[in-house]
Order: sequence, then C-alpha cells, then structure tokens
Amino acid sequence: MKKNLVLLLFISLSASVFAQSELKVIERVKDYKKSVKANPENKLSGIKSHLAGVALDLRYADTNNFVGRKMYRGEIRETYLRKPALLALQKVQEELVSQNLGLKIWDAYRPYSVTKDFWELIKDDRYVANPARGSYHNRGSAVDLTIIDLRTGKELNMGTGFDNFTDSAHHSFKNLPEEILKNRILLKSVMEKHGFKALETEWWHYTFQSDIKFDVMDIPFYKL
Repeated sequence: MKKNLVLLLFISLSASVFAQSELKVIERVKDYKKSVKANPENKLSGIKSHLAGVALDLRYADTNNFVGRKMYRGEIRETYLRKPALLALQKVQEELVSQNLGLKIWDAYRPYSVTKDFWELIKDDRYVANPARGSYHNRGSAVDLTIIDLRTGKELNMGTGFDNFTDSAHHSFKNLPEEILKNRILLKSVMEKHGFKALETEWWHYTFQSDIKFDVMDIPFYKL
C-alpha cells in the first residue's frame, strides 16, 4: 500500500512538472491580438513595409532552400519581426545605407509548425531548433540576412551561401580570404551594435536581445 502511494505521488509530481514545462504556442489570431493589446511590443511588423530599400529573398517561400520545397503556404511577399526587433533592424539598415550598403532578408518570423517539419528532417540543434523549446524565429525575434551592395544589388561575399551546414559557416572558422572575414565582421559588428546576437554556427542568423519573453507563434503568414 505504501509503495503504491509513493508511486502515485511520483506520477502526480512528474505530470505536474511536465505541465509546467509544456510549451505555450499561440495558434489563434485573437490570442495574438490579445497579447499585442496587453503589450504593443508584441506586434509583428512587416520588414519590407518599414525598411526602405531592404531586399527580400524569402527562401522558405520558394524551393531554393536546403529542403528543395516550399515550407510556407501561399504567395509570401512579406516577413515579420516583433516591434523592438524591427526598430533595431531599421537602425542597422540606416547605418549600412550611409556606406552604400543594405540588407537582404532570407527569413524572419517562422510558424512553429514549420520548425517541427525542419526538426524531422535535420534533428541537429546546431542548425535547426528543437520544437520542444521552440525557436527565436517562432517568437519573431530572429532574422536570417546578409549585406548587399546597393549600387549593384549583389551580396557581399560571405564565403558560403545561406543554410550551409558546414564548419565554414561558423563564426569561429577563420581559414577564409581576408575580404570574406571582413565582410562577416562588418555584418556581426553592426548587428551587435544595435542589440542582436550572433549564432555561432550560422554567420547569417541573429537574434534580438530583449527582456520581453515573446510567445511561440504558429499563425500562418496569410493570417498576418
């Protein structure tokens, strides 16, 4: 009898811990709007709509990506960041424009269901987020990007393309020509200056540092 009580207590405690650690995911537009009403900083704002001259090449809205198929439903012509992240990215763009440079965006907000699809394909948290925790992309505070020359529209040479899953895409990888290292340093320095943090394994991935704990979102683009 005593053993059974102990076992029941253990099961009850385990269930309680699991419930506390269960990831909160916002799936309904009305719940998202409620969060914005509670805190306007939660608003997901369009990057192209707010950053003059920014270039978009939304890889997961097309087949030109490591999966080889569209991951986002519908015709996607805009991507989103939370309000404070977008304001910070505006400052990055403004600083680069003064050097005849600008930003090209490959990805920003990403619905949680797409992160689950990526995990099934890769299952390596150096390169894709574990759905158990959700990603900063799901929270609208991460962006994948590079620098372009505004006079030509061409990307600066960063040594690898987007979504290159090799050591040569890591910030710590230094066996590269001086020009490439300088370009990576330029991107990293201007992003960090305005509140973003680099991901070590991907030179293109940056997360805005905020005291706000943004919720994981699984709202498709067409509903935004």
